[in-house]
Amino acid sequence: MGYASDMGGLIVTLLVIWLILAVLGLVLKGLFWLTVIGAILFVGTAVMGFVRRRT
Repeated sequence: MGYASDMGGLIVTLLVIWLILAVLGLVLKGLFWLTVIGAILFVGTAVMGFVRRRT
């Protein structure tokens, strides 16, 4: 158990949170901004996780 496994768990947790926010934004009318923020954070976290995993 090292830094890499801790970082992987954190990234997966953040991806789940951002996905939930995006879905809530789609389901609840008037919260379109939540969908946008959730999608941006999801993509950003996924890219960050991919880049850190490759190095």
